[in-house]
Parts: sequence; C-alpha cells; structure tokens
Amino acid sequence: MRYSLFSVLGQALRGQRDWTPQWRDAAPQEGYDVVIVGGGGHGLATAYYLAKEHGLTNVAVLEKSHIGSGNVGRNTTIVRSNYGLPGNIPFYERSMKLWEGLEQDINYNAMVSQRGVLNLYHSDAQRDAYARRGNAMRLAGIDAELLDREGVRRLVPFIDFDNARFPVKGGLLQRRGGTVRHDAVAWGYARAASDRGVDIVQNCAVTGIRRENGRVTGVETSRGFIRAGKVALSVAGSSSLLAGMVDMRLPIESHVLQAFVSEGVKPLIDGVMTFGAGHFYVSQSDKGGLVFGGDIDGYNSYASRGNLHTIEDVMESGMALWPGLGRLRLLRHWGGIMDMSMDGSPIIDRTDIGGLYLNAGWCYGGFKATPAAGFCFAHLIARDEPHADARAYRLDRFATGHLIDEKGMGAQPNLH
Repeated sequence: MRYSLFSVLGQALRGQRDWTPQWRDAAPQEGYDVVIVGGGGHGLATAYYLAKEHGLTNVAVLEKSHIGSGNVGRNTTIVRSNYGLPGNIPFYERSMKLWEGLEQDINYNAMVSQRGVLNLYHSDAQRDAYARRGNAMRLAGIDAELLDREGVRRLVPFIDFDNARFPVKGGLLQRRGGTVRHDAVAWGYARAASDRGVDIVQNCAVTGIRRENGRVTGVETSRGFIRAGKVALSVAGSSSLLAGMVDMRLPIESHVLQAFVSEGVKPLIDGVMTFGAGHFYVSQSDKGGLVFGGDIDGYNSYASRGNLHTIEDVMESGMALWPGLGRLRLLRHWGGIMDMSMDGSPIIDRTDIGGLYLNAGWCYGGFKATPAAGFCFAHLIARDEPHADARAYRLDRFATGHLIDEKGMGAQPNLH
C-alpha cells in the first residue's frame, strides 16, 4: 500500500480496518547473498540501498530484538552536515541531501524538520575555529552563517546573555540542519527494504560467525545457522563483540551516551542549539518536550543505561546556558551504546577476512549519518570498493596515520 493523503482519508472512511503491516516479519531462510547483522538505522538503510541501487534483494537483516530497539531509537534526533575536515565534509553532506529527499524516496513520513542547528561560541579563539569550519563548508557548497551576539539573540533571546559564566559571543548556524523522528527512520527504511524483497528477521541474535579458508560462510544465530555469501556488521556499540567472534580487535571502545526529555511545554525553541562552553545540545519535539544530551558517561560499558554523575553534568551545562530550564521537570532519560573510535570518525571498510564488511566507530555522529552510511556501505558490499564519499573511512588509517580527528583530541576515544 502506498501512503498518500487519499489512502489516509480512505482508511478513515473505512474505520482504519484495512491497514497492512508495515513490513514482513520474515522467518530466516537457509541462506542469502548478503546477511546484514544489525537492524538499526544503518543496517536497514544498507539493505534498502542494496536493493534499490544495486538490485541485490536476496538479503536478510538480522536484529537480536525488535526493529528500533537499539541506538536508532535512543538518540536526540539531530541531523546536520557542519563538518570541517575533507574526509567528513562530502560524506555528511551526502547524508543531508539524502535526508532532504528521504520521505519522497521511501514514501514514509520521517518528520524531517530542517529547523536549523546553531553552535554557540564563547571566546575569540572559538569564534576563529567556527569561522574556519564555516569557510570550509562554504567552499564545499554547504550553507553556513557566522553570527555575532545580536544575530544569536534574534534567534534565541531566552538564553543568558548578560550574567552567564560563559558569555555568548556568537554562533555558527546551518539552517539546513534540524531534526528527524528517529523511530520513523527505522520503520520507514524497514518498510521500504521489505517492499523490495529484503527479509527483516527480528529476535534473531547472532552468536557466531563461521569461516572456511579465510572467508566467511555464514552466521550462527539463536534461530539456527544461516549461510551467507557476504556478512556485513552494522551493530554500533556491539561491534567489538561481533568482531571478537572472528578474533578481530577493533580500534574502538564502547561507552554509554544518555539522552533526556522534559515535560511537554508550549513552543520555546525553534531549532537545535548547542552550548560551546560545555557539551550540551537541545531541541524541542513536536510533542512539546525538550530533548537534550551531553557527554558520554566516560567509562567502558555495554549497558544501555546511565549514571547520575553525567545527569548532573548535563543539567549544569544546560542551566549555565539557559537558566529557565530549571523550572521544567525531567520526565525520563535513557542510554545508547556508542562505539567511540580512536580519532572520532567512523569506519566503513572491508576486513582482512573475505566476505566480511564493517560499519562501525560512529561516536556521536551515527544517527545523522544514517542515509549516507547505508548508501556508502551498500556500495562497498555490492562492488567491493569504497564509495568516493566514504573513501577516507578506511580501517587501516590508524596504522597508516591518515586520521580524521575533527575535534583535535588525539587518540583517546572517550574524548571524541
């Protein structure tokens, strides 16, 4: 069924009785040309683009729980392409362009809202760094505006300009940035991939990866062995666990990142705003809740829950920027498992094991990268060569020295 205004009106007249499931809840077959491990946004997008762009439909996506239960449903929904290094600029801009046409492409309301992303600066040095990033963006044809104090005040007059511990001096604005409903991204890609013949297999945990003569032959799962010509790992914070099944050690660490939502209130903030003197970012959902987050918890963990010290740190940063937040009640918080790489940038590459492909190391950038990650990972799997926009995301760059350290923090994963 194709979604449209007419189908919605027709269903309303028929009492909503004729809606069909959004995707097939498939049982695993004996074998596939490609098995994608991980039913999050990246895995589902990869399956969709394998089918759409490369005609590969004998594909299965294996999810250990239900679709949308992992990081794709545990983030703060922000999308942007305001990066400054050559390795990142083309990739994230491709993702932004795919976001802009996503809903028409997959015939699904993902609630793409280009309401703008504003990064605040608080010192002359930070202004100069933002100016360099903005210039790099504009040279690549990406929108960027460097705002002074008054320009920021016109956009967000409610923050503390006069008595702040870290006075706001201006900001870098990307108007094309914004938010996208995270659950809808998973559901939309699952539906679109399923419609093209991909099997979406839920409640199917991978427990082992078989190899013969240096090449993968399939995966052991909680629902039996599944043969595979190629196996693609796209499991975010669990990447090290899956790689360990083939005795491979990855240059990443897994950390918890918490997110928060307040009670629903009337419209307060139109776009996305980030605090430059601390790690704090905030936007407002269509239901009225303020959605915000900050730093990772800072210790290695595979648990998707957080601790109080990070909650305190995030709240302190938010209050330093916007004292009015102290009048709101916090409804809930949750955690996602981040796969933090050594230089803060992702990995999309083949491994040394034949037929095994890796998509990992996304740090804070996984959700915004969803369309491009799927598009470029599908290209790599189908053609056995990296896509031009993801050519810098090689696994061996940590050995060769071709790092992509956007934040300039060195080889310490928890700082990226």
